[in-house]
Amino acid sequence: MNLPRIAVDAMGGDEGVRVMVEGAALARRQHEDFKFLLVGDEKRIAAALDNHPGMRGASEILHCEGVVGGDELPSRAMRRAKTTSMGLTVNAVKTGEAGAAVSAGNTGALMAMSKIALRTLPGIDRPALAAIMPTLQAHDVVMLDLGANTEADARNLVQFAVMGAAYSRIVNGFERPVVRLLNIGTEEIKGTEELRDAAAMLTAASAREDGGLALMFDGFVESDKINRGETHVVVTDGFSGNIALKAIEGSARFVTDLLRQAFTSSLRSKVGFLVSRPATELLKHHLDPNNHNGAVFLGLNGVVVKSHGSANAKGVANAVAVAARLLENKLTERIAHDLSQLGEGALGQNGRITGPKGGEAAA
Repeated sequence: MNLPRIAVDAMGGDEGVRVMVEGAALARRQHEDFKFLLVGDEKRIAAALDNHPGMRGASEILHCEGVVGGDELPSRAMRRAKTTSMGLTVNAVKTGEAGAAVSAGNTGALMAMSKIALRTLPGIDRPALAAIMPTLQAHDVVMLDLGANTEADARNLVQFAVMGAAYSRIVNGFERPVVRLLNIGTEEIKGTEELRDAAAMLTAASAREDGGLALMFDGFVESDKINRGETHVVVTDGFSGNIALKAIEGSARFVTDLLRQAFTSSLRSKVGFLVSRPATELLKHHLDPNNHNGAVFLGLNGVVVKSHGSANAKGVANAVAVAARLLENKLTERIAHDLSQLGEGALGQNGRITGPKGGEAAA
């Protein structure tokens, strides 16, 4: 695998340099051809590299003292983009110094900087934040948007569906991923006008005589079915998506904490834990967010991966691996191709919905 190097914002995340460098080193132990541009305080990065001698020949340090704060407003962070580790990490993708960027810093600031520096692909109105989550099946589910856009109209949702399907084909290997829109019910009459319009657009585009999109649109899905594995891509606006994501993460933590309490409540429970430990370890692995770390800003002219701020080294390594995989499989080119297959006519003009032959489709 001959990939361009990956720019890493070494100052981002809750623990900063130590974890970011350790995560990059772990990723490189798993993939020896990975190369890095580590952006941040040179002395601190160099000190961290002392613990990972194998990284020295594969890394270059870009010194920068400025750091974007976790609670810093995106507008303020934007004004400091040229003097912060996050801004220079994204800029490295723009200039071609790196093929992808990874940061565990402020999500809003990272999105704002990425959108301004890299711009969106032709045919994309807004980028979306996508992540993969575990399911009961052997594959993961791709969900977007998870917070980049608090509101989304029907046109945005259709674009999210196309981008999410392209991402799913890479991470799960499906030729035509099953796509559903998140809604309060599965009936066609349920949900907002935007959701019903988006469903009509996707139905029409999927039914075209030329084969339509490289996805299978299958209507609506309710939030309690997201992790069942029956859907490959779940599409929603960033407001609803972020709430759903945090509810799922909170439920996972609740289950693990409940099990911990149950297994330590008595001597008998502790014995039961020892007997069931293989099963509980498997559950722990499945629910560990570090094993699914690495959300992606889809729709940009470049690859930007957002690592969770609290991710450990294993989580950072997974985020780096996600960036490399997207580069290897040419994510941006796939999205651009799929959008060309969709065509402007399928989206209509000024929000109008068009059917398979250009006529209006019923919402």
